[in-house]
Amino acid sequence: MYAMWRLQVALCTLSVLSLSSAGESKARSCSEARQAYTAKGFSLINVPHQEISGEHLRVCPQGYTCCTSEMEDKLHQQSKLEFENLVKNSSHNMRTTFVSRHKKFDEFFLELLDNSEKSLNSMFTRTYGKLYMQNSEVFQDLFTELKRYYTGGNVNLEEMLNDFWSRLLERMFQLLNSQYHFTDDYLECVSKYTDQLKPFGDVPRKLKAQVTRAFIAARTFVQGLMVGREVANRVAKVNVLPACVRALTKMLYCPYCRGMPGLKPCHNYCHNVMRGCLANQADLDAEWNLFIDAMLLVADRLEGPFNIEAVIEPVDIKISDAIMTMQDNSMQVSAKVFQGCGQPKQSGVGRSARGISDVFSGRFRPYTPEERPTTSAGTSLDRLVIDIKEKLKESKRFWSNLPDDICAKGKLTESDEYQCWNSHTKGRYFPEVVGEGLTNQVSNPEVDVDITRPDTLIRQQIMALRVMTNKLKNAYNGNDIYFQDSSDEGSTSGSGSGCSDGCTTEFVFVGTEAPVIGADRSDERAAAAAAAAAGKSFSSGPSLVLVVAALTLPLGAMQTQWR
Repeated sequence: MYAMWRLQVALCTLSVLSLSSAGESKARSCSEARQAYTAKGFSLINVPHQEISGEHLRVCPQGYTCCTSEMEDKLHQQSKLEFENLVKNSSHNMRTTFVSRHKKFDEFFLELLDNSEKSLNSMFTRTYGKLYMQNSEVFQDLFTELKRYYTGGNVNLEEMLNDFWSRLLERMFQLLNSQYHFTDDYLECVSKYTDQLKPFGDVPRKLKAQVTRAFIAARTFVQGLMVGREVANRVAKVNVLPACVRALTKMLYCPYCRGMPGLKPCHNYCHNVMRGCLANQADLDAEWNLFIDAMLLVADRLEGPFNIEAVIEPVDIKISDAIMTMQDNSMQVSAKVFQGCGQPKQSGVGRSARGISDVFSGRFRPYTPEERPTTSAGTSLDRLVIDIKEKLKESKRFWSNLPDDICAKGKLTESDEYQCWNSHTKGRYFPEVVGEGLTNQVSNPEVDVDITRPDTLIRQQIMALRVMTNKLKNAYNGNDIYFQDSSDEGSTSGSGSGCSDGCTTEFVFVGTEAPVIGADRSDERAAAAAAAAAGKSFSSGPSLVLVVAALTLPLGAMQTQWR
């Protein structure tokens, strides 16, 4: 009897406690959730003041809740927007680096060319006056072509330089043998002796190597900055899948529904959600790191033997030396040409008494460092490249580290592992953090990821990086690759842009001598035969102005005006 009484008392006590607990639960206020909800810009209409039954919830834990179905839907959309902003904000500095450094390098290089053209124009206008101005379009066209190569034009630098020395030989040969009349066919025969006679000594070979490598490196480097910029911008615009949005809503806003809007996610919980949502971005990381390494290799070249400033500045002296060599060897060159091409006919105009050496005896005085024009930034290529290298190094492993950056403790997540949201309540998060990349998400407890369907956009960016990396490796070795987009989907954009959205598979290369690193040539060999079809390019220097200007006038007029 006594035992029965104790059982009844116990049952009554449990019933009272249960009712009391239920009453307290039902009476829990939603004031904090309402305040946080309206702070997000949402209306408080139909938002409960106290917890309600949560059977209607599709994402957050059911039970008593501060959320209606409409509230959960809005928070669902808010989660997607906030995640997109989190990725954009976390990648902002890196993306800005590529944008600003691309712009800075591009402006520096173009300004360097502009200053070279302006200084040449100024010096020759002062020195030769009308004689130069009457022929200035020749040099304007040369600089235009050089800029066209840099900005992505299909210009073959080596062919241009070979053509330049052939044309210069023809013009110089006529001037040195002005007592003869030469037909176009005869001059074409003369140009064929350029390599055999080496009338300009070793200058053409050395200058060709220096100019070609420097311009290839500069153009490829600025293209690499552009590709890095475009890839980063595209990848930062994440494709948020429904499973990811569901996991984000559960992590970021289900605490609102439980009346604990100030409760931050547990650190490891956030990691699993972000690694699931950013699995494809992490797969980009391996190719991204190879791309950054290749950019750093070319940057080393720009600081050293491929420094465009070091190539452009002494061009006038080198061409002048070549002209003087031609003058010194004129007798031997003429004799061999007459032997190979035949004896030309007399022109009927006797050779001037004034020797050719009197015309070309002076050499141009190069600018001193103080006189040389500088860019508006007043910087040098070396300093600019060092700055870019530092920023490039900082961007390595960016995509695989992105979940860590977003889930930084104290920023988005709670540092106290016992005082954080663990997906259903306040407390410790027990599941292990999964690995990076798509394949590792098969065991992700928070995001249902289909590892058999990689993101198409990410795969396209991986291919774009792979192609650009191969081009950078070839540029490091002094080889130029001309990309042709077989899909016709891309278009050139921006200075230095020879590769755009769709640049992928077809290319040919033109080689110069350089120490070789491991550039993949497996896809190049079949296209290498097309290298001869590449366009023309050019080089320039003050001595060239003198020669072309002089050779376009009759010898008598030249003697009078240059006396």
